[in-house]
Amino acid sequence: MSVIEEGSALKRAIIWASEARTEHPEKKTLALVDEAGMRFNLSPKESDALLHLLKGEDADR
Repeated sequence: MSVIEEGSALKRAIIWASEARTEHPEKKTLALVDEAGMRFNLSPKESDALLHLLKGEDADR
């Protein structure tokens, strides 16, 4: 079983956040995570996972 199940809210949030970062690179990571949490009704655990993933992308830039 994968950590991110296909069609899950977290998966949709990851896709949305990645696109939002491309369109609005000035937007802060925490603001993206907060907005994704509201849009996709993420649990605190899912929001933390998204934050961790996005912070990892910051290190790759």
